[in-house]
Amino acid sequence: MKLLRTIRLDPSDTFIFDAAAEPSEWAVSGSFVFWNDDPATLEGKARAAFRGGFLGVQSLGWSTLVQIVEASDDNRLAAIDMLAKQLMEKFGAPSIEDAVAAAEEEFAFASSLCVHPTDTLIAVHRTHENGEIREAFRSLRAKDGPKPLRAFAFLEVEGEEPEERVDLTTLGKKDR
Repeated sequence: MKLLRTIRLDPSDTFIFDAAAEPSEWAVSGSFVFWNDDPATLEGKARAAFRGGFLGVQSLGWSTLVQIVEASDDNRLAAIDMLAKQLMEKFGAPSIEDAVAAAEEEFAFASSLCVHPTDTLIAVHRTHENGEIREAFRSLRAKDGPKPLRAFAFLEVEGEEPEERVDLTTLGKKDR
C-alpha cells in the first residue's frame, strides 16, 4: 500500500508555517484542523497552512509537499494510532473509538491520493467556497523518470495551477 510522508526540499516550511512538520512524518490532508475556523479571517502563517499545507501526524506541523511512499500495514496501523491519540489529546475527540474512526478515514483519504508512482510529490491548494472547504491536489514528478529530488527541479505538473499567488517575502515579514 502507499501512504503520504512529509518532505522538506528546502527550509521554507520553517518560516511559512507556525509549526513545520519534520521530514518523513506520516501525513494527512489536515483540513479538519480548520473545521471551527472562518477561513476568511485567517491571516499570515495560519492562512498559509490553510491554503497549502499537509498535516504531519506526529508533530501536527505543516508541510508544503508530501511524497508518495510504500507503507506496510503495520506502518498504517501505527500512523492511525498516532493520529487517533492526537485527535483525543489536541482536538477533543469524544471517545477513542471516534478518534480511531476519524483517523482511519483521514488515512483512507490520504491513501486515495497515492494513485501516482512512488516518490511522486503531491501539493494541495485549499479554498473556502459556499461554506465548504475545497481541496485541489497536484502531482509533481521529475520529467523522464526518477531523479534525485531537488527544489525547483520539477518540470512536469499534473492538475490545475492555483490562480492565487503568495508573496513569501511579505508573508514572512507580517508575522514578525
